[in-house]
Amino acid sequence: MKSNYTSENIQILEGLEAVRKRPAMYIGDTTVRGLHHLAWEVIDNSVDEAVAGVCDRIEVTIFPDGSLCVQDNGRGIPIDIHKQTNTPGLEIIMTKLHAGAKFDNNSYEVSAGLHGVGVSVVNALSKWMEVEVYKDGMAYKQSFRRGEKTSELEPLGTTELRGTKITFKPDPEIFETTSFSFETIATKLKQLAFLNRGLTTIVVDLRNGEKRHYFYEGGILSFVQEINQDKKPIHAPPFYFCQKRNDIQVEIAFQYNETYMESIYTYANNIHTHLGGFHLSGFKSALTGSLNRYGKTQKLLKDTSLSGEDVREGLVAVISVRLPNPAFEGQTKGKLNNKEVQGVVESLTNEHLSAFLEENPTAAKAIIQKALNAAKAREAARRAKDLARRKNALNSHSLPGKLADCTSQNREETELYIVEGESAGGSAKQGRNRHFQAILPLKGKILNVEKATPLRMLKHSEIQSIITALGTGINDDFDPSKVRYGKIIIMTDADVDGHHIRTLLLTFFFRYMPGLIEEGKVYIANPPLYKVSRKNFEKYYHSDEEIQRDLLRESIHYTKLFHTRDNTYLEGEKLQTILNRISNLKELSQTLSASQLTLEDYLALRNENGQLPLFQVFSNQEITYFYTREELLRFIQDRSDDTASFAKEEKSTRRFNYKIREFHEASEIQKNVHELEQLGISLPLQQTEDSHWKIVFQGKESLVPQSLFEILELTLALVQKSQQIQRFKGLGEMNPEQLWQTTMNPETRTLYRVKMEDRIKLDEIFSILMGNEVEPRRKFIEEHALEVKKLDV
Repeated sequence: MKSNYTSENIQILEGLEAVRKRPAMYIGDTTVRGLHHLAWEVIDNSVDEAVAGVCDRIEVTIFPDGSLCVQDNGRGIPIDIHKQTNTPGLEIIMTKLHAGAKFDNNSYEVSAGLHGVGVSVVNALSKWMEVEVYKDGMAYKQSFRRGEKTSELEPLGTTELRGTKITFKPDPEIFETTSFSFETIATKLKQLAFLNRGLTTIVVDLRNGEKRHYFYEGGILSFVQEINQDKKPIHAPPFYFCQKRNDIQVEIAFQYNETYMESIYTYANNIHTHLGGFHLSGFKSALTGSLNRYGKTQKLLKDTSLSGEDVREGLVAVISVRLPNPAFEGQTKGKLNNKEVQGVVESLTNEHLSAFLEENPTAAKAIIQKALNAAKAREAARRAKDLARRKNALNSHSLPGKLADCTSQNREETELYIVEGESAGGSAKQGRNRHFQAILPLKGKILNVEKATPLRMLKHSEIQSIITALGTGINDDFDPSKVRYGKIIIMTDADVDGHHIRTLLLTFFFRYMPGLIEEGKVYIANPPLYKVSRKNFEKYYHSDEEIQRDLLRESIHYTKLFHTRDNTYLEGEKLQTILNRISNLKELSQTLSASQLTLEDYLALRNENGQLPLFQVFSNQEITYFYTREELLRFIQDRSDDTASFAKEEKSTRRFNYKIREFHEASEIQKNVHELEQLGISLPLQQTEDSHWKIVFQGKESLVPQSLFEILELTLALVQKSQQIQRFKGLGEMNPEQLWQTTMNPETRTLYRVKMEDRIKLDEIFSILMGNEVEPRRKFIEEHALEVKKLDV
């Protein structure tokens, strides 16, 4: 344990000038991913304290104003004067790029923040930041704004706390969004609790009162057991060891289950190396060698040798290494490039796995038998490899007969459409651009690979066609660089069956060709739902909202709004504005239902200044409304525990007996209501026999709405009489020209790129929804049913 952590440990390499001008160079991008990168940089500093053995608690709080706080009970950032600059260590770390203690091994033996740009970059990209340090019985504070200090380091008084508390608000001038995701942060903290045995991590969301607490005494062993919780393990106990050799600590846990999928998660210094590296190579080599040696020694294997692919079928494994000076490939740190790690991992795994197999013969036999069953599919896998040839090496007899290939030899411009149904496939073949678009029609629903053996999967004709057409191979033979097309586009009907086929295809790609998703080559086509025709007009629409917008624009040519008492008409642009504002309010009112409020209920809460409430708080079975953030923050401070609770040893954290709901839509509702009232539509809508609004259609027909939203609904119903609206039930209903113009023409189509951000979460979801176990699926549906906003069946 390193306890002497002062400003003398800090090395300074350069200043902060370029960070705000080119933020993407330091955090990847300025989207929601870059936003969360700020949180990871601060959290990683606290985790480094935990790895050094001087911190066992990290708490993250998301505040209603969009700021985020990370607090730990480590040694605290140095606050003494740095001799080289005559500046407090805290100020140097916060305002100088590449200033930190991680460039020598005296303060941190291992660290995730290798580049050391972390917290100073967070400071530069924050609207404001406040840092509190609790050290040697004293509390200190310093404030910053957009990377510049706004106060000197000042003492706050005595304290029992220890550690660092950093609160910052991302700068909206830099980021596209400044709203942190509770789920994203919770997933990260849960992972860190698994990887750092004995570390307690807590996340609290003061926007709604949600809180999660993670503590796993079993470390990555608990991680493996959690991943396997919705599968059926074939042996107990799981394999586990943790040992240090040559300054490299290796910790590995694994357990096999009845599925056919391989799930190996690798980490280096708490960083998820999703592309693997030398630690993964060492483990794979040891696993294959140890199981073959044991199988032959125990005469479980006769003339058969198990391949690496055989022994990893149904395997869930977590590999975590810690080492000084890790070498990562790329800015995302996705691959570990320290070659010396391979030998250490391989030798330690061989030693511990050999002992495990000897001591657990029943488990060993179950593992060997599963690998033998996997070996039966090896010849089929070899045939799949033979199918994976580059396009210019293929002859016409090698490609699927149903594939209508393109003529271009430039892979990057080519596209493969995987199309649902022979009928739609025929239209797509006729409507495509033959130069760069290839069509592969599928017959019926493809196999659910989550439930099928690899051998059965390889024998399935539709999947064979996909493998052949793509040319990448699968499993150990998978090579994304050999893909024959620049884009793989899934094109299915916009109905329940179409969505199911799309899900089956995505399951196949996720399980057997994940590299294509990771490289951004898999897309989903977006065919239209409607065609609207009238006289010389024809247009296609992809959503109900889109068609409604156009119908509202068209409605002003046919309808007027007439008030009986004033004998006045609202028409033209005024009517257009009214209908648009009512449409906006209807959409906004749907979000109010989460608070058991109708639009009329919410409008009734306006205060004497006409202001709508911004927050709703449930507390002690009472509901309170707040009209400013300041009111809410005072309420929270009055009812929160004292911060000294952080110093307590027990594993529990602050308990909140309230739930907060922020009305994000308040300003939009206020704006739309104000415009309606300016045009003479008072809310709530008062309709009496003597004084009421009515809708007049083409100067003849009239209808009397009974509510604000009925003005919109009746107007839409009337204008639809003058339109011919066709809803497409499937791709096959469109002729080749329509399919090209709406779904395949690069200049007019809409494509959605498939992304994979949390592979562990995706693995869990695919296992639950597409796997054999019914109970986890039922539970998942029950828990998430209320989150569904639109269900088209």
